[in-house]
Amino acid sequence: MTPALDLSLQFGSFRGASAHRRLLAPARVKRWISVALQRPAEIAVRIVGPDEAQLLNRQYRGKDYATNVLTFDYGQATTVSADLVLCGPVVEREAQEQGKSLEAHYAHLLVHGTLHAQGYDHEDGEAQAAEMEALEVLLLGALGFANPY
Repeated sequence: MTPALDLSLQFGSFRGASAHRRLLAPARVKRWISVALQRPAEIAVRIVGPDEAQLLNRQYRGKDYATNVLTFDYGQATTVSADLVLCGPVVEREAQEQGKSLEAHYAHLLVHGTLHAQGYDHEDGEAQAAEMEALEVLLLGALGFANPY
């Protein structure tokens, strides 16, 4: 049985936001996140432009550029509580560069961010990175998407 998910989906203002809004229907986003959940969750997903993404990345990670996804994890005890912030233009550019559909890249980054919200990490060693990547490949395959790596 899939754990319960309370999802809030928000869109900031950026060029092309309407196309991202059409692609990211709440039911679709909920399905992608739910496949990666191991316990009930309250997750807010915000799709933003590069200015907001860069500001958040600089403020919280000390990196002065717009990144594809930021995960803000507020707790994992009985309920996962997190915000996932994705930069729409960065996600779109990366999808084009990697020869993926925008849908497939969003699915990957939402699964990736959801795993981070549950304590998975890929920056503290090769073994952790390999475990997280293998799980992402498995989950995305269950959703019908190809290996993102």
